[in-house]
Amino acid sequence: MSAPQAAQAQATTVTPEDLDQAVARLEEAERTRVSGAPVRDLLGASNIKDAYTVQQRIIASKISGGATHVGRKIGLTSLAVQKQVGVDTPDFGVLLDDMAYSDGAYIPIERLIAPRAEAEIAFVLAHDITDPEVSLEEVAGAVAYASPAIEVVDSRVANWDIQISDTVADNASSGVFVLGDAKLSLSDFVPRGSEMRMTSNGREVSTGTGAACLGDPLEALRWLAHTSIEFGAPLRAGEVILSGALGPLAPVEAGKTLTAFITGLGAVTVTFTQGGTK
Repeated sequence: MSAPQAAQAQATTVTPEDLDQAVARLEEAERTRVSGAPVRDLLGASNIKDAYTVQQRIIASKISGGATHVGRKIGLTSLAVQKQVGVDTPDFGVLLDDMAYSDGAYIPIERLIAPRAEAEIAFVLAHDITDPEVSLEEVAGAVAYASPAIEVVDSRVANWDIQISDTVADNASSGVFVLGDAKLSLSDFVPRGSEMRMTSNGREVSTGTGAACLGDPLEALRWLAHTSIEFGAPLRAGEVILSGALGPLAPVEAGKTLTAFITGLGAVTVTFTQGGTK
């Protein structure tokens, strides 16, 4: 069964008013930086189809307001992260330009609600991926280069009390992301064989491997390519793809500097500030 078919099979009866309320609830939480109730009471706990509709409406509103689509993120690819948040299937969200930071950035913690960090491998695409039966080799061939990344996930749902429809509607619990400066061709870097270590002010807070991401970050990319096509929005050249966590989520606190080291790829660093100061 395809992803949309499975989603439809699980869908509950949702009215246009339910969709409106779900959008409003998540947008209000983001506007006020105060988390709110889950949206599964409106959508159903496993209704992925309508949850993506809510996600798409929120993203469309942001783009209408001036934001630019720059890529996608794959969420919940690591078993460790799935256990941490209580969801057992991958999902995806949209990356916008105002979510992006460069290596070494200082990020005001006030722009986030309940942030957690994960180290990932980012892929930038050289070519569109439009074949739903794309092979792993073809997926690799569509990648221009890989970079180390830290994704800071966030939730507009209070206490991270999420099920799959909550996180999907909430743009896969996206926050912000930081890309490292390294840009390696896949001829020089094997994602599956990488090892990850993340520190907070020099103290180790997370470890993992490329294989922890759906067995291979390129398999995660293939899953996203297939799923995106089924939802009518194929991956395009130039997009940044965050392929998913290589290990457990780490805490984010003001005054802390996180550094993720990925063997063969290099490091990426971000510092969180409070009150507009470094």
